[in-house]
Amino acid sequence: MHSITIQTMSAADWPSVRAIYAEGIAGGSATFETQPPEWDAWNASHLPGGRIVARIGGEVAGWAALSPVSSRCVYAGVAEVSVYVAGAHQGRGVGLALLRALIEASEPMGLWTLQAGIFAENLASIRLHQKAGFRMVGRREKIGCLNGVWRDTILMERRSPVVGLS
Repeated sequence: MHSITIQTMSAADWPSVRAIYAEGIAGGSATFETQPPEWDAWNASHLPGGRIVARIGGEVAGWAALSPVSSRCVYAGVAEVSVYVAGAHQGRGVGLALLRALIEASEPMGLWTLQAGIFAENLASIRLHQKAGFRMVGRREKIGCLNGVWRDTILMERRSPVVGLS
């Protein structure tokens, strides 16, 4: 069994990242998105210091990234977390390794809160975030409609014990 290596994501990783994102979209319980974006749009919407990939045997097995939740200055220390793992690598610790590395990368960036909006039925993602120190802060009922079905999301957050108020 190969070990998991975490590295900074580069533009060269985008085809693999996009394929994993497309797989998550096709599964129907990862995001409200219906198509993965092109690199330029994705790149513009994510924080430069918060993009990582997990490799197993040189192959991109998953990715995680941070995006700002608001352009308002009071939310400068708050970011949204995205974590995606290729189906072939799920259940092997890739998601937890990515999330822990993303948390570690977030604190030098001055981020005091990481949040995640997870479909209520995506129990694996909820458990993953709990293992990484996130807590449930609420349920957003019928917050969005995907393929004709209104979906609830669970709002989770992790407050840094190092940055800002703990």
